[in-house]
Amino acid sequence: MTARRGSAAPLPAPGSATHAAAEGPSARVRLDKWLWAARCCKTRALAAEEVARGRVLVNGQPAKPARELRVGDLLTLRLGEQRRELRVAALRTQRGPAALAQTMYEETPASVQARLAAAERRRQGVEPALAIAHGRPTKQNRREIERARAAWQRWSASADPD
Repeated sequence: MTARRGSAAPLPAPGSATHAAAEGPSARVRLDKWLWAARCCKTRALAAEEVARGRVLVNGQPAKPARELRVGDLLTLRLGEQRRELRVAALRTQRGPAALAQTMYEETPASVQARLAAAERRRQGVEPALAIAHGRPTKQNRREIERARAAWQRWSASADPD
């Protein structure tokens, strides 16, 4: 039976042999494509850009977007303020649901602890003493600004004596 042109053929089921040929034991997948399929990056272009900027290391070495991954490779990702270490558990070339994407990697215990500690720091909020340098001036700072402004207005560089 031949498929007619323009007819929609049924898509193969995820995990089947025809779904992704890259799921074999000796298969390889491009790094940028894997990051996109594993839902580490929103688009493949963003994944390639992050890799090109040196924010992704494969087995401790800088990589290029076309680097071929293998099962067992250790990835170190620095996406935003987050730093994650992932071990590649499965290779897929197609993006699937989040539950399927989470089976593609295993996060190292040290990475999980660091991520949870960072979440706890964010939950507790910003230390007020750290915000003073960048936030609104305090009452004492405002008084110093007013004194400096008044002194500046009294000083004149004119050559005319009053």
